[in-house]
Amino acid sequence: MINMEFPNYTGGAMVDHQKLLDSQVINKLTPELKQFFNETRSNLKGSKRRKFMAKVVLLLGKGGQRRAERELGWDRKTIIKGTRELKIGIECIDNFSGRGRHRIEQKLPNLLEDIRQIVNPVSQCDPTFRTTKLYSPLTAAEVHRRLIEEKNYTHDELPTVRTISNKLNELGLPLTKVDKCKPKKK
Repeated sequence: MINMEFPNYTGGAMVDHQKLLDSQVINKLTPELKQFFNETRSNLKGSKRRKFMAKVVLLLGKGGQRRAERELGWDRKTIIKGTRELKIGIECIDNFSGRGRHRIEQKLPNLLEDIRQIVNPVSQCDPTFRTTKLYSPLTAAEVHRRLIEEKNYTHDELPTVRTISNKLNELGLPLTKVDKCKPKKK
């Protein structure tokens, strides 16, 4: 039998750990036992969680991974990873910071400056002089086209037109129509 360490269980009814580890009881997987396993699992993080899941699966015996997946709702890939950690004795470190998509500025560091060089010469201030905000008569599609023609970017390496529009807004150059000075009404 495998020695299994459970963290202190504080919620619900008290559980007899000797009875829990008895192979006859674990094969039944009562609703209380399922709740206990899932609550304990949710209180653990990372490698400790995976190892706990692997130990429970080993207690379930042959077909334990599929049974844990079906009856407890656990992911088999996580169980396999935890089983490997138990066998080898080395903890796998998760690379959470490496996930996700990086900003376009990391891929193309000169992009924002190139956008500024295209938009600044044609930008205009508010004709009523109520704000110091600059307006650009160019559309994001036009900026995209000019980046390809003037700055020698390829279509594949540039972000989408929507992303360029977002970058223009971040730079403080919103794409809005410039209102012409309207004559005062009499």
